[in-house]
Amino acid sequence: MSRLEAKKPSVCKSEPLTNETVRATLSVLKGVLTSCYGPSGRLKQLHNGLGGYVCTTSQSSALLRNLSVTHPILKILTTSVQNHVSCFSDCGLFTAILCCNLIENVQKIGLTPTTVIKLNKHLLNLCTNYLKSEACGCRIPVDFSSSQILLCLVRSILTSKPACMLTRKEIDHISALILRAFLLTIPENTDDSIILGKSIIVPLKGQRVTDSTVLPGVLIEMSEVQLKRMLPIKKASALKVALFCVSLSGDFADTGEGTVVVSYGMSLENAALDQLLNLGRQLISDHVDLVLCQKVIHPSLKQFLSTHHIIAIDRVGVALMEPLSKVTGTQPIGSIGSVSSSSYGIVKELCSAKFGSKHFFHLIPNEATICSLLLSNRNDTAWDELKLTCQAALHILHLTIKEPWALLGGGCTETHLAAFIRYKARNEPESILTDDGCTQAELQLIAEAFCSALESLAGSLEHDGGEIVTDMKYGHLWSVQGDCPSVVNWPDLLSRCGCGLYSSQEELSWSFLRSTCHPFAPQTCLPHKTVSPTSNLIVDCLTAKLSGLQVAVETANLILDLSYVIEDKN
Repeated sequence: MSRLEAKKPSVCKSEPLTNETVRATLSVLKGVLTSCYGPSGRLKQLHNGLGGYVCTTSQSSALLRNLSVTHPILKILTTSVQNHVSCFSDCGLFTAILCCNLIENVQKIGLTPTTVIKLNKHLLNLCTNYLKSEACGCRIPVDFSSSQILLCLVRSILTSKPACMLTRKEIDHISALILRAFLLTIPENTDDSIILGKSIIVPLKGQRVTDSTVLPGVLIEMSEVQLKRMLPIKKASALKVALFCVSLSGDFADTGEGTVVVSYGMSLENAALDQLLNLGRQLISDHVDLVLCQKVIHPSLKQFLSTHHIIAIDRVGVALMEPLSKVTGTQPIGSIGSVSSSSYGIVKELCSAKFGSKHFFHLIPNEATICSLLLSNRNDTAWDELKLTCQAALHILHLTIKEPWALLGGGCTETHLAAFIRYKARNEPESILTDDGCTQAELQLIAEAFCSALESLAGSLEHDGGEIVTDMKYGHLWSVQGDCPSVVNWPDLLSRCGCGLYSSQEELSWSFLRSTCHPFAPQTCLPHKTVSPTSNLIVDCLTAKLSGLQVAVETANLILDLSYVIEDKN
């Protein structure tokens, strides 16, 4: 019997944010996340000290999943960001860094948490209302009759992930493929509601990035010998398909729904095989052309079906069951007993496909919203990062259907929003404050901390020692080399703003980021022709960024409101 130890009492710590260790840990996490932010963000390698898989990434989804945190405050922050990313797939680093900035800035002010939380909520409402309004100067509509903004949105996501290791030409190629895959998931004939399809990402490792492609339908990988044995099928009409989610191996441990009747003195194996052959006879009488099984098909049943010119493919896996059901219109069959004729589906055509050294069985539907995106990259690490990025981009495009707006990227929305808040707090405080006991002086302090958090976030995009300036007309971000002379003609050093919308050749004046300057109202009207066929804007998904802003502020408020942390040490 093992020695019993007395239960240790829980440890209770008050005012956790006043602890220097906690502040230092939060600062370290912020430094790790900030160094990953943006197209020139630095990569991180995460691995277990005992060995095993090594993750090289700058994405928040992979970073936070592989990063081990122990302090409760850090767990609150990382869990909030992970929940946001699981719902919106983007703006994870934006959310985490902004949350850290808000906590850090507010701690320097010395106001009570109650006052800070009230004013943070007011400023959050001001931001969301402005970003959703027609007067917003950093919001642009997404026109689905043109591919320009959609391509800009996908290209911006790919560009911000340096671990994908893509060249400019490769980014353009993958962006076009992602957009095409997205369009293939939209049904042609729709009623009031739209049910979007799915894009299946198929690994095509060892090939060039430009060999990546997208095909309608589903690809099932198999050997060249199997393909030659199965194809071609000579049939002019559509092919009838049966899809089984139960094992057809004859194993009694997995018979699915229903019962198997065994006569006295008969072996279980023979009884199971007889039932499988009876199932095969029903499939033949129902004129089925293709049998697909998630698990294993007994070799005798395979041979029996083959002699009657029925193709049988097993081990397709659980991941392909839903796409196969949508492509063929089948109801997955969960019994080896009698099969209802309503469970069958059809497919337009079956053919073979070869990409590199891989061979595929290609199911081409009549009209379905399933497609296969074959992705290739230089190595496994870059492929893993590209797969995550493509999944995020496809999800963002789906979100854009619900809310067809985008925000200007490259840090311009953050600096524009900071200028807008600073002006409102200074000149129209009554439009922000309600009758909740907060003074205008307190509003000025919190507004400055809020704006500084946004500007610091925008400044995190610079990793090479450059300077960040903002123009005094639109409030956009501009980047300049760090070794610029003290007296300069800004238009000679600056080209375009961070999002690419404005040129330095306009009559603008600039100020260094976070420098003391008189609050100004940023111009809110966008150019009539925001996107031209040759434009290369950096844009973000409005839905994802609004959620990220809300999660950052609410998580910061939650952490600031913590009075005690109670830990069970047993």
